Amino acid sequence: MSSEIGVLCHITSLPNGKISDGAKFVDFLTENNYSKWQFLPLTPPDKHGSPYASPSAFAGHFGLCTQTNSRQLTGEGYWLDDWALFATISAEFPDKDWTQWPKPLRDRDPVEMAKWRDRIGEEVAKQGIFQHEWLALKNYANQSNIELVGDLPIFISHHSADVWAHRELFQLDDHGLPIVVAGVPPDYFSETGQKWNTVLYNWAEHEKSNWMWWRMRMARMLKLYDIVRIDHFRGFHSAWAVPREAENGIIGQWQEAPKEKIIEQLIEVAGDESRIIAEDLGIIPQEVIDLRLKFNLKGMAVLQFGFDDDYTTSPHHPSNISSMQVTYTGTHDNDTTLGWWNSIKDTSKRRVMDLVGDSDDIIGSMIDLATKGNSQLCIIPLQDILRLDSAARMNIPGVEQGNWRWRFSWPELN
Repeated sequence: MSSEIGVLCHITSLPNGKISDGAKFVDFLTENNYSKWQFLPLTPPDKHGSPYASPSAFAGHFGLCTQTNSRQLTGEGYWLDDWALFATISAEFPDKDWTQWPKPLRDRDPVEMAKWRDRIGEEVAKQGIFQHEWLALKNYANQSNIELVGDLPIFISHHSADVWAHRELFQLDDHGLPIVVAGVPPDYFSETGQKWNTVLYNWAEHEKSNWMWWRMRMARMLKLYDIVRIDHFRGFHSAWAVPREAENGIIGQWQEAPKEKIIEQLIEVAGDESRIIAEDLGIIPQEVIDLRLKFNLKGMAVLQFGFDDDYTTSPHHPSNISSMQVTYTGTHDNDTTLGWWNSIKDTSKRRVMDLVGDSDDIIGSMIDLATKGNSQLCIIPLQDILRLDSAARMNIPGVEQGNWRWRFSWPELN
């Protein structure tokens, strides 16, 4: 039996889509004996609402806030000034990539930057409000014995404060444009692979700077969350590099990443490997699993992947899930479990029935499979707890429009 059960529900899925609804949701978790609340990245989303291609690796999404009282923000100097400048200049040049800004702004001319610093007060204040509001919720959750599981997307958007301010840390050409972008080759989720248009790292430069950007980023995440889920953990082993002009993720090549060197840094900042979950979904070579296990990091198992034709060897089948995995029924990238059940082949359904018997609540039975396995932690999307169908799906990978919109209403929790 899993010792702990958590719930996956992003902040934008709360009834008002704001942090201010969080305390009431924490009460729901406590009353129902859940011990973890997992959500998606809290950084500002892109224009499609995706929190996985943010214009900042550090800033909080002010759209989640309801408070207006200005708050001081201390100890965030590493990123705050750059973000406030970037956000202020971006507002002046909407729909333009930073590489299309006037040259003095594009290249951060010191005289020009000094002029703009007089105008960043509002953006700095927004970050103070976000942090105050968020940490108050975190404090309430922790006092209620709920730990927060946050998300760290391994890659960030090209149009971001980080790339603009630290060009040397990314693989860019002389004009500041990406030479290649991140993605994945064809896998479970997509026959044509995925092209994410997020930039790839210049790892040699990160090492030269003693990994400062990554260390600061991890420290920031661990101020906001109790546990960090590293999205696309395999990117620390190798990354699929897709030509900038390619249409999809089919054409690309694997680039080596620093492996042990970067993971050691992140664990050192975290202080304890138990504060990190390594997302290792998709077609993952054994070397990536070995790298994860070398550092005693827990990976992920997703039950929806466990009943395909390779089920006897699948790391997602209940009989193969180990205590070094966190079990999910599905993730934000999957259909809801009811949606999945309604669309899978009869052979897959029979494999489920072989384990759960003749169930009149198949979703409840899948949740039981997740919670009664070998995992020490199991996380269930709220949509599955509420037995919702595909209309409540959060995201369809590779589709830009129409995602990230689902919200529940308080009466549904009864």
